[in-house]
Amino acid sequence: MASLVQSYSYLRASALLTEPGGTPSLGLETCGGLTSHGLAPYPRFFTGFLTAPAAAAGSLLAVADVAATRYFQPQNRASLDPVVTGNGDRLRFESFSGCGGVYARLDVLPGGIDGEILGNGTTNVDVNAPLREALAMIGGGEPLHVAVGPDDVTVTTFDGPVVEKKVPLPDRWLRGFAEVQVIAARFDLRAEMTGVEATRFLRTLPKNSRQVLWFKPVGRALRAASGPARGAVCLAGPDRLRTFARVLRHATALRVYGPPAPTGPVASAWEIELPGMRLTLTLSPDAARGFSGEGAVLGDLASASGAADADLVSALLAWEPRIELGELATESGLGIDRVRAALVRLGTAGRVGYDVAEAAYFHRELPYDTGRAEAMNPRLRDARRLVAEQRVELRDGTAVVASPSGATYQVRLAGDGACTCEWWAKYRGGRGPCKHLLGAQMAVRERENAGVSA
Repeated sequence: MASLVQSYSYLRASALLTEPGGTPSLGLETCGGLTSHGLAPYPRFFTGFLTAPAAAAGSLLAVADVAATRYFQPQNRASLDPVVTGNGDRLRFESFSGCGGVYARLDVLPGGIDGEILGNGTTNVDVNAPLREALAMIGGGEPLHVAVGPDDVTVTTFDGPVVEKKVPLPDRWLRGFAEVQVIAARFDLRAEMTGVEATRFLRTLPKNSRQVLWFKPVGRALRAASGPARGAVCLAGPDRLRTFARVLRHATALRVYGPPAPTGPVASAWEIELPGMRLTLTLSPDAARGFSGEGAVLGDLASASGAADADLVSALLAWEPRIELGELATESGLGIDRVRAALVRLGTAGRVGYDVAEAAYFHRELPYDTGRAEAMNPRLRDARRLVAEQRVELRDGTAVVASPSGATYQVRLAGDGACTCEWWAKYRGGRGPCKHLLGAQMAVRERENAGVSA
């Protein structure tokens, strides 16, 4: 798959220095990003102390670990810089694995911050090898001063060299951000245990394993189960949770999120609660399967009114750490379902994420060229072509779709839909609609918009 090349330009490299008096000072350098005041070359988001320095250092390393790892075909290392968002009362650090199957987010909450949020916005932060080594040495008994963004931009001349990185940015990495926020919005809390119980459970998991495991919540524990069932927790690729090893000694709780009634391997979210912060890993349904192909966004991208609704909702976003659907519905005049669909569409451009712990969306602006989000999805392109070429014949609750290859497929529109194609036979809707079902749904909306009953 073709890759974009993302250029990261930093005023200097991030570093852990020592202030007069011996206090460690972590300077996380930012590159260009969008803020509440528009585009900024080196935005400043925060200066102050993190109240749990050792846990914070381990968590930042965990997010960086994910950004630098390919869990599938690990011989090819990734080298992507994590994303940071100043979100009003908190900082969020996010990354995606190079293989696209693990999404990591560190939420530094108001209780974990003793300092000043200087601005709202999103950009990348430089996490380099020397900084990683220094962070690994942070102990729990010393305060940690943190500056997100340069502290002397106003007096620095830019004639000198900057630290610049150019890295391939796979399309699937960008698409993964879009998919994971839709998938996570369907999760419920499935299990919760204390930090001690979490440590015990995670240390019993098989090492170097990509198998799919199932667990049944029993009280405050997770017991092995034979397969999917109502309330069961899926853990696909337990080796992908090894990133938690950096913070387990600081954990106060572990929470697991997933769909209520899985019928096969599904994505899941694993959240470690730490003093003043949360570290969450969201795992794809298979270690060899990235989020980019899950198809969760296709239905909302195909909606005829989606683009206009998204533009309207976008104008109302204001870097909220928690987006209230009811308030957006009132302000926009749209129904809750249309607001939710608009947020999904905005998520394909990196403008919205989802926090399973608070069961709420949040506003951010990923600093990447995501204008190709719709064009990057082959099923959506093919479905539009089927409709444009009038290859979809609507009938009573069904459709007949004629493929350019000459094959004909029967599509059932009722419920979640179904199709007679090989894609549907293989995935049974588990990775979103096939192009034939998607095209048929588009044709139905087109007819309804024309005022004809389908």
